[in-house]
Amino acid sequence: MITDRPAVRAALESGAAVVLPNPVPLTCVVAATDPAAVNLAKTRPADQPVATWTASPQRWADLVPDLALPARLVETAHHLLTRELVTLLVPVRPRPALAPSTRDGYALLFGAHTMAELFEGLGPVYVSSANRTGHAPAPTPEAAARMFPATVPILSAEDTSDDRRATTTLKLTPEGELTLTRTGAQDHANGGPAAYLRLLADRW
Repeated sequence: MITDRPAVRAALESGAAVVLPNPVPLTCVVAATDPAAVNLAKTRPADQPVATWTASPQRWADLVPDLALPARLVETAHHLLTRELVTLLVPVRPRPALAPSTRDGYALLFGAHTMAELFEGLGPVYVSSANRTGHAPAPTPEAAARMFPATVPILSAEDTSDDRRATTTLKLTPEGELTLTRTGAQDHANGGPAAYLRLLADRW
């Protein structure tokens, strides 16, 4: 069901999953304050890891103490999340705050920040690509509406371009090594995985 921001905010406050558009060239995402709600909306196991959305300066500041990275790499991680808008695997300390996003000592973070005002005052928000099991991520709210049941609120968007991809996923080690674990919009727009990693090495 495509709707407006007040309805989406109300759904988030209730703990329900919603679908949100991202800026070009990224696909839509499913988001909720309950990680199980994200997974169940996608028709997959409720305990599957989902990304934590670092959508505001305050949320990022709250997460920094959990990152097992030196200060210079904390800054690099923040740049990758907020400027490159990638999904990022980062090493974390064994604390419960990031548990829904953690596997094998790494937490999955997502940084696109255009929806930050929707999450104000909600605490942690979890996110995953907007697709049901067996389907590609929805590029637009209209595509999401064809995939998700009417009980899932979907935020409308002005830009309905469907030439979109899910985010590239990168992994940053404590030593500063950056690898690409899933191809996506960012590397597609920059000559492929190897070329994108070279570009990032020069940039960050």
